[in-house]
Amino acid sequence: MPTRSRPRHRLTTAFAALALLTTGGALQASVGATSAHAATTYNILFDDGHAEEAGNADWIISTSKPDPLSEDSSPSSETDWTGALSSWGVDLQKTGGYSMKTATSALTYGGSSTTDLSKFNALVLPEPNTLFTTAEKTAIMNFVKAGGGLFMISDHTGADRNNDGYDAVEIFNDLMTNNSVDSTDPFGFSVDTLDISSGYPAAISDSTDPVLHGSFGTVTKSLIADGTTATLKPADNSSVKGLLYRSGYSGNTGAFFATSTFGSGRVAFWGDTSPVDDGTGQSGNTLYDGWNDSGATNAPLALNATEWLAGASGSSGGGGGGGGGGTCTAAQLLGNPGFESGNTTWTASSGVITNSSSEAARTGSYKAWLDGYGSAHTDTLSQSVTIPSGCSATLSFYLHVDTAETTTSTAYDKLTVTAGSTTLATYSNLNAASGYVLKSFDVSSLAGTTATIKFTGVEGSTLQTSFVIDDTALNVS
Repeated sequence: MPTRSRPRHRLTTAFAALALLTTGGALQASVGATSAHAATTYNILFDDGHAEEAGNADWIISTSKPDPLSEDSSPSSETDWTGALSSWGVDLQKTGGYSMKTATSALTYGGSSTTDLSKFNALVLPEPNTLFTTAEKTAIMNFVKAGGGLFMISDHTGADRNNDGYDAVEIFNDLMTNNSVDSTDPFGFSVDTLDISSGYPAAISDSTDPVLHGSFGTVTKSLIADGTTATLKPADNSSVKGLLYRSGYSGNTGAFFATSTFGSGRVAFWGDTSPVDDGTGQSGNTLYDGWNDSGATNAPLALNATEWLAGASGSSGGGGGGGGGGTCTAAQLLGNPGFESGNTTWTASSGVITNSSSEAARTGSYKAWLDGYGSAHTDTLSQSVTIPSGCSATLSFYLHVDTAETTTSTAYDKLTVTAGSTTLATYSNLNAASGYVLKSFDVSSLAGTTATIKFTGVEGSTLQTSFVIDDTALNVS
């Protein structure tokens, strides 16, 4: 515990850094039943910043980047866009319910670029062939945790298309085991080091699964043409589920297609790129039309999975919108929600957004640390955000209160949380506890307005109290 009246930069703390993770409640971005063909638009980002075009690979929806509409604004066939994933992109575009972009540079979350992950409902990683940087892995994991969808499409071990020493198997396993957010098997599976030459993995029997029975059709089989599988570890993440299995396998081994959740987000894994290859693309590439393979149902699998990851599943093809969605696009609206981009997006008092080791972040390295000086002091942290009309909205954040006060009855130091002109809550030294505690508030009344989310910490003249905030979110649905 910090000592009395000591300057903040010399304070030390000893507390359990991580409180209980929760996948429900506040951080749960809506994935309500909304038709892929309704007025709601779901934003999908396809990655092309990690050698997805190396060698014979051509894992792009269009050569026009970031916006495929610049190649053809109204595509009707797969050849209207150029790339081995063009059928996937065109089929989504034709529904009228999706907007797609291609990322060609480093992946970020909480920034201002047109391809920043905060602007998208789902991210597709089609066989990356270069390692993600530390910052990119933090961005990806925080994006999923806050409600984003992640589509991981691997290939067989040894498919190092750019000869840099890494294939997609190694890259995905590195993402899941070597990141700053959660490296303890966060999705509940690992990618197998295998090269399976051929096969038609079959779907499990589950008529309620939205990936196997979605708006784009029913999935019965997929295709392996030099691919791999995953080993499931439900003891690490109980939500992990195998949907299609290599012949002769079931349960926790041989899963060719699997789904899981992490935080408020969703994850899908596919063990081969051949199923999404439509056989068309840029000149000089050797491609295979797995998308239209007559022995499989790869197109419905890819499209249903995209629908589910983006939060658009739960409807019948071509039907009207279902409950929860309306005309609101499910999204997380706060920029730099975990403060990992440092002193950006938020307006804060000096020293509030910090990676100081004296107070531990809940995830990553940065957090917002208000007060903690042991003298009369006021800190503020705020961000203005526009909440679209017709949306339900939930503000959430994790709070750790650390104090040197010994009273059990008097609130000497206070943190006030406001949204617009509404005071949502006040915390004090009396709320001190080890670790972080999730706080959430319904702010749907602010829909259709631009409101300032603000934290104000006011500290008395003696005995410090630190109010430490991390992993904020303003989810709308």
